[in-house]
Amino acid sequence: MPGNTFGHLFRVTTAGESHGPGYVCIVDGVPAGLELSEQDLQRDLDRRRPGQSKVTTQRQESDVPEILSGVFEGRTTGTPLAILIRNRDQRSKDYRDIKDKYRPGHADFTFDAKYGVRDYRGGGRSSARETTMRVAAGAVAKKLLHQRYGVHIVGYVTQVGHLRAEVSDPASVTLEQVESNIVRCPDPDMARQMIDLIEAMRRDQDSIGGISEIVATHVPAGWGEPVFDKLKADLGKAMLSLPAVLGFEYGAGFAVATSRGTQNNDLFVAEKPDHDSNPSCSSGALTSKRIQTTSNRHGGMLGGISSGMPILVRCAVKPTSSLPIEQSTVTRRGEPTTISTKGRHDPCLLPRFVPMAEAMMALVLADHCLRQEALRDLA
Repeated sequence: MPGNTFGHLFRVTTAGESHGPGYVCIVDGVPAGLELSEQDLQRDLDRRRPGQSKVTTQRQESDVPEILSGVFEGRTTGTPLAILIRNRDQRSKDYRDIKDKYRPGHADFTFDAKYGVRDYRGGGRSSARETTMRVAAGAVAKKLLHQRYGVHIVGYVTQVGHLRAEVSDPASVTLEQVESNIVRCPDPDMARQMIDLIEAMRRDQDSIGGISEIVATHVPAGWGEPVFDKLKADLGKAMLSLPAVLGFEYGAGFAVATSRGTQNNDLFVAEKPDHDSNPSCSSGALTSKRIQTTSNRHGGMLGGISSGMPILVRCAVKPTSSLPIEQSTVTRRGEPTTISTKGRHDPCLLPRFVPMAEAMMALVLADHCLRQEALRDLA
């Protein structure tokens, strides 16, 4: 099965199934000398893990990572990093009744169409549990980015169903604000309403979708490649590779469709550099001043290359497809039947989606960070 590796110079390969023994990833391209321990990975894994609150799936997984290689005496060696996370709370029997049925909204039918065989236990390879490895690898990427450039990445929930929080300055949202409630919305009043809505969905044996924003600050200008490897293109692929993501936009996004050019353009200004915030922010062409824009409708990327402004992306996440309520479907032989999906599932994916999206942004930025450094070394 190809397509299990992501990135160029910072490369991540994952393997594993939802109800198998566990998951493993290989992270290649991590520079030597980076301080790293399992605890560095555990923080984000705890934010992603199931069973963490009343609005998430009640499957109990501690998701404790084991670093098998690539670290010696607390520092990376420059060799491939191998990480293992074992599955502990599989209940495969919950899926026996659906092994010959196609769950609406899932990859059951398309896996059969492609391979002629599928792992029906929780979706097998298509399960969102695979993202444990992305989050673990993303934690490594986050540490690299912050140590070298002061890059900070934070995601949060802005919408659940019809409930929408207004975030006036995405770049100012803090991790503490996000983690102050179980739905991970920086607006505490709206968060309470979102929690009530998610609980109502669970009682109705239904689910609800929403939107998450992810912001990266202190990204230097100049990261990204022209044409096919634009930073925005790689971020789009990264986010759309996550389970349940049906929409992606950056900056002003689809709002540009109704804007005039005079309304949409972000005007350039030159300011004195803030030496305390990020000494690497200069574009290189102008070393005495830092180039900025008066607004950020371009979402921190122009021509697919970072501008030095905060990178802002948005993902629309669909409602959970696995529902205990009875629905119509067909068997593998095309016979009409009904299906009720047992097991433990999130009534809303958004709270646990946030660390997954942060991880994918970190993987993209780490890759382009190393690509830019390689280009600079060649100059």
